Amino acid sequence: MTELGGFQDRVARIDLSDGNVAYESIDDEDAKKYIGARGLGVKYVFDQGPDVDPLGPENLLAFMNGPLSGTQVTMSGRIAVCTKSPLTGTVTDSHHGGWSGARLKWAGLDGLLFEGQADEPVYAVVEDGDVELRDASHLWGNGFHETRDTLEEEVEGSYGKNLSIMGIGPGGENQVRYACIMNEDDRASGRGGTGCVMGSKNLKAIVVKSNTKMPKPADKETFMEGHQQAMQAIQESEVTAPNEGGLSMYGTNVLMNITEEMSGLPTKNATYTSTRDAVDDGWAEEGFDSEKISGENVRENILVDEPTCHSCPVACKKEVEVQAMHKGEEMNVRMESYEYESAFALGPNSGHTERDDIALMIDRCNDMGLDTIETGNMMAMAMEMTEEGKLEDVGDDLEWGDSETMIDLIERIAHREDDLADLLAEGASRVAEKKGAADNSLAVKGQTIPAYDPRCMKGMGIAYATSNRGACHLRAYTPAAEILGIPEKVDPYEWEGKGELTAEFQNLHAISDSFDICKFNAFAEGIEEYVLQYNGMTGMDVDEDELMEAGERVYNLERYYNNLVGFDGADDSLPARFLEDGIPGQGASEGEYCELEEMKDEYYDYRGWVDGVVPDEKLDDLEIDVGPGTGVSSTGGAPAPSDD
Repeated sequence: MTELGGFQDRVARIDLSDGNVAYESIDDEDAKKYIGARGLGVKYVFDQGPDVDPLGPENLLAFMNGPLSGTQVTMSGRIAVCTKSPLTGTVTDSHHGGWSGARLKWAGLDGLLFEGQADEPVYAVVEDGDVELRDASHLWGNGFHETRDTLEEEVEGSYGKNLSIMGIGPGGENQVRYACIMNEDDRASGRGGTGCVMGSKNLKAIVVKSNTKMPKPADKETFMEGHQQAMQAIQESEVTAPNEGGLSMYGTNVLMNITEEMSGLPTKNATYTSTRDAVDDGWAEEGFDSEKISGENVRENILVDEPTCHSCPVACKKEVEVQAMHKGEEMNVRMESYEYESAFALGPNSGHTERDDIALMIDRCNDMGLDTIETGNMMAMAMEMTEEGKLEDVGDDLEWGDSETMIDLIERIAHREDDLADLLAEGASRVAEKKGAADNSLAVKGQTIPAYDPRCMKGMGIAYATSNRGACHLRAYTPAAEILGIPEKVDPYEWEGKGELTAEFQNLHAISDSFDICKFNAFAEGIEEYVLQYNGMTGMDVDEDELMEAGERVYNLERYYNNLVGFDGADDSLPARFLEDGIPGQGASEGEYCELEEMKDEYYDYRGWVDGVVPDEKLDDLEIDVGPGTGVSSTGGAPAPSDD
């Protein structure tokens, strides 16, 4: 057991096959080495063994909060969901904000470990440190919104409406490989197919009921010193300061105009790097303009509310209401939130910039329980394949910018209604393999890129390639330095130094994900504030180097898990269009490509890896105890990939 502050020292292990619920303590050594949330969640998944079928009963689905979750620490309302991904075959972690992480802590639990597979649909109710499974047959087939509303009325208790609901829609039930877990008012654990795993287990939802009972710091003086420093930094940052522009004013979509201006916005399945270039090149007509879906446009025209997560002064969520026309019918849509990544994938990358149509698409993805990035990018891939005649046998009906068809296709994918929808539900890499369409895919390790072109922001190139969960901007958010100048400004077009920068960001974000606090705090806070708040809450006495080493340990454990599955340096790659051809158009990025191999050499050297594989001496240095018989050579060899 652990006596560290910030933990309840109680984890529920739920065997869905027989309905048994057991409770266990957290290993003290694991808590110190892997911090919590993402770190501990990955450790639980690692201990379950990498040779599991992601959709089989033996795969572990871990919901974990960290020692700072649900505390006074700013932006500490997050929770990590860790499992083996059905989309990528890698270990994955996906986080969402809101209140469920905090409420799970307040309800007396640090985590929920689901294994097995229920014979019939069930949902779990968490209250006062205990978990109860209930019949969910009446909820199966419902969208997330109806599921949430039903459970809010159905689950009664002494806490009234103080409950959080995490659940899946038809996308998870039908095992779309990029199905997500939705939470409360449309917060999502989106990437990696966590909702697909939940659906494979016949687990429809989790209801967490609690009062508000924040953990007290073990060392109040140290904690308050760090907390006050952190609050001051957040108030003074141009990015996070409340009501001063940046995230607080425009949400994540503050980036739309910025990336467009610097020609870094992937457009038309990353054929172009801005909507402007697509117009100038003659592919798109005037009016194809990302400004129409920017944070500034959203705030001025359709913003209705600015909800926030537990203990967050930034309030980056931008709730909108639109009157969208679909097939001649006016549809009222009110949803949270109009995010940059969602707008990119369902908009410019798919060939249109219709603001209200995108809002309707985001809302439908949320209700169906589909990752918006993957859904939009899958449609863009299908549009390009349609143009090249590669989808004639499954429904050659999806053209660039066809928002009418896109809106309907979201539900078709979630239900796997027809041949095209069933194909796209498998994800980019499987579509590419089945249709000989590798040149059309924007996937890395099976997961498609977010809204930063790696030919413009070279750090994103090495970050996508070396992300342990497939293409991802959140493992190492290099635009912080390349766009915002945090912690210092670096040239986005320069590749040298990006390997080291990326590794340092990956380690730092592994720490914040293990606390579990929002990455946006890193636009203001640094390792000094992290150390003070962590030590103050837990009673530990680590220094900056020791905490950074913990982040490095988490990242290396994930990489080692992937090595055991069969991934090595050959998988740390990028789609060919980013490596071979210079960017078309007339913007700042014209002629640029991503110098990935040079950055990989720098990155591996800094990491101490051999061709993408963690050697034995690195495992020893980081005190990662993996046991005998793992099958990975310290000279760089890896076992053959498993068939997931």
